[in-house]
Amino acid sequence: MDIKTTEKTGPAGRDEKDGGAAETATAGGLDGALDGDLTDDPDTDPADGPEDDLEDGLEDEAAAPAGKETGVGAGAAAVVSAALGAVALTGTWTGKVVSERETLVGQIKTSGSGTPAQQISEIYGDAWHSTALVNGAFALVALIVAVAVLVLPRHPSWVRAVATAGAVLAGLGLLLSIGTYFDLFLSLPTADS
Repeated sequence: MDIKTTEKTGPAGRDEKDGGAAETATAGGLDGALDGDLTDDPDTDPADGPEDDLEDGLEDEAAAPAGKETGVGAGAAAVVSAALGAVALTGTWTGKVVSERETLVGQIKTSGSGTPAQQISEIYGDAWHSTALVNGAFALVALIVAVAVLVLPRHPSWVRAVATAGAVLAGLGLLLSIGTYFDLFLSLPTADS
């Protein structure tokens, strides 16, 4: 037992009153901390350095279930919703094909006997409405995916931000599609008879 250590850590008057009990407890605590406390823990190895701690952390991350904490699936769904929302606003190749088909069908129906009002409705109106339906379907799918990502808890903030952007784009696309389908923004031209 080192007396100099106990004199520095505890007041001298107290040691005299307690009969040296405080001196023994203090010295025993320091000796235990210096001698055996570091080696009593089976997980602590004095030879382990910071590199071993880093390797242990990486092993723990590798053992975590995929997609649960990293949010990869939710991130992918959020990006898909944003992309579908943008596509719903700008139009799709599918919508163009459906529109051209409706135009062709309208021309066939009104080729010889259609009035100008029927031609406008069949050739142009049906094509516009078909395009609006296709774009609206893309917007609806984007909105459903974005809301599903936002409702599920525990996602990183970037996932929530992208899903919110997807929901906004999808909502705008859906509003524009509804307005186009019901001729709220532009009405079909009328034929003077």
